[in-house]
Amino acid sequence: MRFEGKTALITGGGTGIGAAVAARIRSEGGNVALVGRRKEPLQAVAEKIGAETFAADAADGESMKETVAAIGERFGGIDILIANAGGHGVGPTVSMSDETWETSIRLNLNTAFVSARETLPQLIERKGNIVVLASIAGLFAGPDAAGYVTTKHACIGLAKSLARDHGRYGVRVNTVCPGWVTTAMADEQMKALMEMKGLSSVEEAYALVTKDVPLKRPASAEDVSNAVCFLASDEASMISGAILTVDGGTGTVDLPTLTFAS
Repeated sequence: MRFEGKTALITGGGTGIGAAVAARIRSEGGNVALVGRRKEPLQAVAEKIGAETFAADAADGESMKETVAAIGERFGGIDILIANAGGHGVGPTVSMSDETWETSIRLNLNTAFVSARETLPQLIERKGNIVVLASIAGLFAGPDAAGYVTTKHACIGLAKSLARDHGRYGVRVNTVCPGWVTTAMADEQMKALMEMKGLSSVEEAYALVTKDVPLKRPASAEDVSNAVCFLASDEASMISGAILTVDGGTGTVDLPTLTFAS
């Protein structure tokens, strides 16, 4: 019951990693406020685990200001922000439109910044913490994904800045960087890979993208939620400004030596 008496605000909590984190926090006694633009997936998760939903655009200041105030009033304050909303920003740079680029910034970076800005007063009051969901795309560059790569790098910078500036008030801020995770969003990318490589199943596609990963598999949403909930808990009370990868060892691989692998 690590989260008993605490309240977590989770952006993008209707699917994938956000939903898994929400379920874990609720199972360990915490209150969960799911925030997002799409009501249906949020409501489905909320009904399953006993959370509450708040319709808001995490990248919109006024929307989040009202929502954060409502959550604070409902639960007595916010202790944890899981800045999980994100996605978008892939495609070749030479053909990427201004709209695609700006959407990537809004969905990946602005959601984290605005959510943090609006929750910080309550987090300072309650000596709470923030976990920012970035990606190993925030540490390395994948092909034809300048929007996503750039904004996920920026999310790590944001988390470091927040940790540096607000640690003096007792607020911890950490970043989790997953590799491939078996979510609905990743499944869509696997389907594109199936078509590109002539593969017969999503499972075969996941096997292909993780063939050089030391653990030889993608993460599950629950794998990532384990890391997120550790950092959000009092067990990590002396950890701030950290970057925790959940990538099966991907970041340990020396790419130029793959030619020598048997």
